[in-house]
Order: sequence, then C-alpha cells, then structure tokens
Amino acid sequence: MNFQQLRIIRETVRQNFNLTEVGNALFTSQSGVSKHIKDLEDELGVELFVRKGKRLTGLTDPGRELVTIVERLLLDAKNIKHLAAQYANRDEGQLTIATTHTQARYALPRVVAEFRKAFPKVHLALHQGSPAETLALLLEGKADIGVATEALADEPELATFPFYAWHHAVVVPAGHPLAAAQPLNLRAIADYPIITYHEGFTGRARIDQTFAAAALDPDVVLSALDADVIKTYVELELGIGIIASGAFNEAKDRGLALLNADHLFPANVTRIAVRRGHYLRDFAYKFIELCAPSLTRSVVQSGVTPRAEEAAI
Repeated sequence: MNFQQLRIIRETVRQNFNLTEVGNALFTSQSGVSKHIKDLEDELGVELFVRKGKRLTGLTDPGRELVTIVERLLLDAKNIKHLAAQYANRDEGQLTIATTHTQARYALPRVVAEFRKAFPKVHLALHQGSPAETLALLLEGKADIGVATEALADEPELATFPFYAWHHAVVVPAGHPLAAAQPLNLRAIADYPIITYHEGFTGRARIDQTFAAAALDPDVVLSALDADVIKTYVELELGIGIIASGAFNEAKDRGLALLNADHLFPANVTRIAVRRGHYLRDFAYKFIELCAPSLTRSVVQSGVTPRAEEAAI
C-alpha cells in the first residue's frame, strides 16, 4: 500500500465514486485511478468498492473500515510535516482560521492584532463562511482552528472549547417607541416587523425557539448573514433588528439604540474547535489562548489528542 493509493481511496469517497473527478482532483487519469484501486484490492485480497458494471457505486464492509484507517493515516502524514516545520521554523508558517462574519468582524480583531504582533512571520489566513462551511474546512484539514456558534459542538471529530457567551439584543432607530417599553417584552417586539439573522447563523434558532415557546409568530421581513446588513436596514426604518449584543458599536451606530434583551433570549456560546488528532503548531496554541486565557496548551491538547479507545479503533 502506498501514499497515492491512500489518497485515491479517500478522494473516491469524497467525489461520490466518480473516478473521472478523482483523476482531476489528483492530477492523474481515470485509468490510473482504476489501476491503483485494483492493485490495492489484489494486495489486500478483498474488494473495497461495490461495483455495477465498470462503475463504482459504494463501499463494501471492509472498504468502510479501510476508509477510517486511511483518514487517520493521511492525517498522521500531515502531522509529520507539521512536526518537522515546528522545529525547523518555530515562529514561521501558516495558520488558517475558519469562522463566520460576526466572529471575524466583532470577536477576533483584537486577537488577530495581538497575534500578528507576537508572530509577524506567520501568515494568518482568515476564511469567512457559514458555520457549516467552517465545519467542512476543519474536517477536510483545510483549516487549523474554527470559530462559530453553530454546527461545531455536535461533531464528534472535533474537540470544541467555549470562547465566550453572549445574548441577543434588540436594535431600533433612535427615538423608536419600543425604547420606552419597560421592561422590554417579547409581545412588544413581535408587534413590529423584524430583521434578524438568516437561519443557521448567529443563534437564529434560539430566537425562533424563544418566540415559539411564547406562542408568538413574529413577522421576520428580512434575514441577513451579518449584523452590519441588519443594522443598515433598521436605519432605513424597515423594521427592528435582533442582533448579537456585541455587534453594536455606540460610536459608529449613532442613529440606532440598543435595547438589552438578556432577560428574554437565552445565552449563546461561541466555540473554538480543532479536529481531533490534528497537529497544532506552537503559534496555533497561542492564538487559542489569546482568544480565551483559560484555554492553555495543556487544556487544548487534552481535547485534541484522540482518546485511547478511539485511537485503537
């Protein structure tokens, strides 16, 4: 079994058994891919793929077990390269962070600024996307660290750690009647058109659950991926906004007022995630600690290192 065969096995599953696409992804021919697969099956003495004619349609039982081993071997091979780079160039390299717009815009600027001062030779790549895209980048090994509120905590392949807790708040144009509501309540909020986050972003599910629990059906007239867009349309008086409280800046959002709603909406937790078994450079641990001082190297390592029973599978 060679490294190219391992890559072909993984890519065949990723490309939904389309060998033409596998060849394109690995810069080789379809016939070359087929030969590598056949040679490996002959070497192991078992069929790894279910076939219909000349097409591959799925994995056999031994094929499914092999894919798990292949993923681990390829991850370990990548970790070896990271380990060598760690000792050859301790303060140089690349750190890739996958996150959402809200985190990149409001939670991470201080961390990024401090990190750049401490590690000027490290190329920091910041990929913005949805929580699902953040998860995919981590699982595919294309990101070292992920930061998001949704999607990460329920994935067993990831070790996740709390970054910070936050609440939603209501944002209205200055002088809006809702600002006089004491105390602010859900029914009063539901009387107005609402502009808030798109489904799957920045705690939107908890907003919906809160209104549903109160038997209220608010009129969400517009949904957006980030708070800046929400605030723009609130300024145009198209509705009131529900945003993450940390996404409001008094100095910049002068035409708006932020109304505390901690008593109405449950707390959300933004999490930092790393794929289990993924080798982290020293500067990656430092980035995480800059996010949350309690997340020391030893704390993170205990989560990232595969458990003994998992490693034995």
